[in-house]
Amino acid sequence: MCSLGTEIIMVTAPTSESISPGSLPNDAQETTIQNKTGKRRTSMLKQSWMEITVAFMRRTKVHGLMYVFSPDKTLTQRILWLLAFFVCVSLLFTWSWNRILYLMSYPAVTRIKMEWTHNMSFPAVTFCNHNLFRVSSLTKVDLYHCGYWMDLMHQNHSVLEKSLALLRDNHKYNLLSLLDFNGYTPPPRYHVNTTEMIGRLGHQLEDMLLECRFRGENCTHQNFTTIYTRYGKCYTFNSGLDGNPLLTTLKGGTGNGLEIMLDIQQDEYLPVWGETDETSYEAGVKVQIHTQSEPPFPHQLGFGVAPGFQTFVSSQEQRLQYLPPPWGDCKSTPIDSEFFSTYSITACRIDCETRYLVENCNCRMVHMPGTSMVCTPEQYKDCADPALDFLVEKDNDYCVCETPCNMIRYGKELSMVKIPSKASAKYLAKKFNKTEQYIGENVLVLDIFFEALNYEKIEQKKAYEIAGLLGDIGGQMGLFIGASVLTILEIFDYLYEVFKDKVLGYFMRKKRPQRCPSDNLSTCDTLRSHSDSLGFTPNMLPRHPTLGNFEEFAC
Repeated sequence: MCSLGTEIIMVTAPTSESISPGSLPNDAQETTIQNKTGKRRTSMLKQSWMEITVAFMRRTKVHGLMYVFSPDKTLTQRILWLLAFFVCVSLLFTWSWNRILYLMSYPAVTRIKMEWTHNMSFPAVTFCNHNLFRVSSLTKVDLYHCGYWMDLMHQNHSVLEKSLALLRDNHKYNLLSLLDFNGYTPPPRYHVNTTEMIGRLGHQLEDMLLECRFRGENCTHQNFTTIYTRYGKCYTFNSGLDGNPLLTTLKGGTGNGLEIMLDIQQDEYLPVWGETDETSYEAGVKVQIHTQSEPPFPHQLGFGVAPGFQTFVSSQEQRLQYLPPPWGDCKSTPIDSEFFSTYSITACRIDCETRYLVENCNCRMVHMPGTSMVCTPEQYKDCADPALDFLVEKDNDYCVCETPCNMIRYGKELSMVKIPSKASAKYLAKKFNKTEQYIGENVLVLDIFFEALNYEKIEQKKAYEIAGLLGDIGGQMGLFIGASVLTILEIFDYLYEVFKDKVLGYFMRKKRPQRCPSDNLSTCDTLRSHSDSLGFTPNMLPRHPTLGNFEEFAC
């Protein structure tokens, strides 16, 4: 190592006025002071960080910062600019946080628009008679096994006296004779088939359907599909289950849809001798308009059509699209059911009710899907009907069915006129071989059509998304501090420069080879090995005496 004499040798670095900090390498920008003890102080890192920061503040496009650090401004002006800058930044963050909270609330809006088309698929139309069993079709065997179900007799097959009194008052002598079980023995090995019994005792479409037309062309009972609901035996027009293509309509208005004339056969209605689920106070049919993919649910979703009237049903198709959570509460996942492939509210309800009855009664109702055993009349009376009534009316937590995200429903407007008129009563009575009174009490006409060849599209959409959030924040940044995306890039560039100078520079200097403590050069021995031609001339170091070789100056 070299030793210093008593003379202090000082190398003065160029001042900042003559040479800018960025015009020389980092080593050339160091200000090094040596004293007799060989100690020195380096202020390069602090000066470089300050220089980078000041330079950034003076060239940034963020409004106000350049005036805070401007040397041309007074201290008061700088303080006012600083306060104004912090106020604007506070307003920016407050409004931005408000927009973020609004985005996190997942708002949604509903858009309604009308779409026109050249033709439309006609919906499925399901109708059911309010009466479950026809009186004239009952046999002694039927009454013996289902009389308890219909509240006609006790479970031990003894007839209720109040039921007999009502039948006598209504002159139902045929039914009274069937209820005489004195000495009666049921057929051996007879097993009650509830499905067969309901299908046989229910109203038959061949007897109910008097006239049928679709788009002006005649149709028959063969254009209907038999289906079972809680009303018993029902019929669906244009079900899509019979192998025929779905029907379409090319025009709106009366005469361009389905028109049917029905005989509800009130004379076949069961006498009301008690309040049961199988007896009805009403006369008429229950009708539901639905899509082919949706199972009918007329006892809850249907509308009634009364005899003695022609009912006009002006329908409009509505296509609804809801948003899944968290924007909405619709169900977007497929239905988890072994009975249905397409999710709908009615499919969910029927599936849930079926599982509920199978779990609690070990059987299912006739209209329910599956392969489980169908309930017997006794099981209907003791378990199935009470359990299902409890589920529908009181247990709101078991069968909770969400709205599907995509569904089609049909809006309806009903109007009606009296039928028959005085002018047509005799003609209709003669045509169908009935009395005028019978025509007025039993015949109804149902006319279902589209109001126009259009459908209403009701769509739920996201009210606020990421693009809106970025637009709002960007607008507020431009309003309050005059910043943009490029300004943010400037800030990142400044942070990178600081990081490079503070961190990377630290590790780079740490990896440099060790130098002589006095002058950061390698070793004096290495320098002395150089040629003597490396001497200094007087004009290179003014006001200094001529030195010898380079190592004499360095050491």
